[in-house]
Amino acid sequence: MIGLLIGALFLPAIGVFLIIPILATMMLREFYSLMHQGGLPNFRHTGVFLGGALILLTGAQYYRPWFPASPETLEVILLGLIVMVVFVRQCAEKEAAKPLHQLGATLLGILYVSLMLNFYTKLLLRWDEGDGRYLLFYMILIVKVTDMAAYFTGCSIGRHKLIPRISPAKTWEGCMGGILGGLITSLIFWWVADAQIGPVTFPIAHAVILGIVLPIVGILGDLFESLLKRAAALKDSGTVLKGMGGVMDVLDSLLFAAPVLYVFILLTGV
Repeated sequence: MIGLLIGALFLPAIGVFLIIPILATMMLREFYSLMHQGGLPNFRHTGVFLGGALILLTGAQYYRPWFPASPETLEVILLGLIVMVVFVRQCAEKEAAKPLHQLGATLLGILYVSLMLNFYTKLLLRWDEGDGRYLLFYMILIVKVTDMAAYFTGCSIGRHKLIPRISPAKTWEGCMGGILGGLITSLIFWWVADAQIGPVTFPIAHAVILGIVLPIVGILGDLFESLLKRAAALKDSGTVLKGMGGVMDVLDSLLFAAPVLYVFILLTGV
């Protein structure tokens, strides 16, 4: 995984972008399987298709504009159309004992997976004057170091449970260790990159803020997927990665981080 992450720095931006809908497709399949295991029927194939289309069409608008609107406006339009399409799909059912479950579970998958992953598209392609690959690299590095630091700290000195009803293994000590690891990583990255991360210039205060906020958001993303798995009475979201579970198990902590980083950059005037 580390090799793939570093290798992505040498791909053109469009090459990195094409990976995003592939990941979305894999994660959506796992998500709808979790929903099914948890007793929530859903339109799995419809959700996977619409979720992948949302990312592809929005990314195409950044790369080669094809619709008379900004990519952000197009995304909102597509989300509205997706709601209508899922409703039409539900109407086509001859018998539907749980129509609200079908609608809610299908749309939640698109919002949770595709909409969140689409912020990777925005970070990657929005700024013409710089390369968004380094923004993604920075964010992923901080969040995954947080994961590792939290794991080793929790295993070593973890005593006090964080939220046991959602994730019995996570501790406050592990959480603090993860945040510290993320903060140190952010400061090292800021120093090595000479305060320039792709198209964005970061003062050290921003490196400190993001070094704390991104780890916290990453932990929340991890807890969110843990809640889904406990509701479905499953340990892992899938079996794609032996010993680690599914794609969602690896990327869950990254889903909430992208929108936070994107909004932070917008608010700081970049």
